[in-house]
Amino acid sequence: MIPELRRAYNESFTPEKYEAYSRRLAERAGTEIAFRLAETPVFLPKELRDEMVSASLDIFRQLSTPAALERSLAAVPPALDVPGCTEWPTFAVVDFAVARGEGDRLVPKLIELQAFPTLYAFQVAQCEEVSQLCPNPSGLRWFLSGLGDASYRKVVGDAILGGHPPENVVLLDLDPPHQKTAVDFAFTEQFWGVRAVDPGVIERRGRELWYTRDGKPTRILRIYNRLIFDELPAAGEGALPLGLREPLDVSWAGHPNWYFRWSKHALPDLKHPCVPEAVLLSDLETPPKDLSEWVLKPLFSFAGSGVKIDVTARDLASVPREQRAQTLLMRKVDYAPALETTDGHFSKVEVRVMFVWRGAKPFPVITLARLSQGKMMGVDFNKNRTWVGSACCLWPA
Repeated sequence: MIPELRRAYNESFTPEKYEAYSRRLAERAGTEIAFRLAETPVFLPKELRDEMVSASLDIFRQLSTPAALERSLAAVPPALDVPGCTEWPTFAVVDFAVARGEGDRLVPKLIELQAFPTLYAFQVAQCEEVSQLCPNPSGLRWFLSGLGDASYRKVVGDAILGGHPPENVVLLDLDPPHQKTAVDFAFTEQFWGVRAVDPGVIERRGRELWYTRDGKPTRILRIYNRLIFDELPAAGEGALPLGLREPLDVSWAGHPNWYFRWSKHALPDLKHPCVPEAVLLSDLETPPKDLSEWVLKPLFSFAGSGVKIDVTARDLASVPREQRAQTLLMRKVDYAPALETTDGHFSKVEVRVMFVWRGAKPFPVITLARLSQGKMMGVDFNKNRTWVGSACCLWPA
């Protein structure tokens, strides 16, 4: 992972620099950061970065065939099917493990994908601040597709706003100030003027939606959807806020149905060297003999929720029949000890490649990274560890 940059970074690192970086980022946001920041960026080799981007584009091509798009409709639970699904998603991300290849070559292996927005604002600020910990920050870059700061903000801002004034666009999530991603909401408002709004304060007037902004009733014309449906109290009639299953005069920056359509549900049908074997339990006739080499995952969950990494036959048998079509059995990935820390240990790395759609084409814009020293990336698997958590990818100009 660019040894000369890693060596120079580790030699200059101090805990005091890390604490100052964490403070600067929180002060810029004007809010607490509710997740752990890793002590370091990932110095991502351009060859590995480009391999991830190329694999993502090939995966999107497979997902975009008429047959695959038709199959994806089955992923949407009928009780959560929102009308007016767009022809293409607005955002999509692909998560890759940095894994061991032949001859210890670092290779990407798909972990999951999601047609759902992520930290498109926070990630820019994090890259800017963590780069200042590096010995030669001016020689580092983090945007994809030749973008710079201004062009990135325009591309992502166009996707979020859809041509509407910022005051007529809302970021929708439940209880936004208490979401772990609230820091991204704060930077979203700083960059693009779009405020995070709880559905409980939105008023419906026929097919129109309204909210109060700076004391003034304001029409909502577009929703930047950050509402994760797993967080709704129940799946069924009345579970969705604002009657979203009924026609509304709004457009979507990320139609809710894409959250389901391009997800782990699609993995069994993908054919690519970076995609591990995967099968839905509903399609599994005989459990694999090497069951210890597989992982059991709910289709729709974040941060490792509900994942079983040491799978047994009893685990398979315990999944209720009605949930088997929503549960994936996926071959384990052999993470490489890719990032050396200052104390001689190594952290595992996942890289998320982030896209926006321009017309019918996916456009890569930036990456983010997560570091782990536990069995998985989630916080629960990395308690009381350092050099783990939220990071970003940098590379030489």
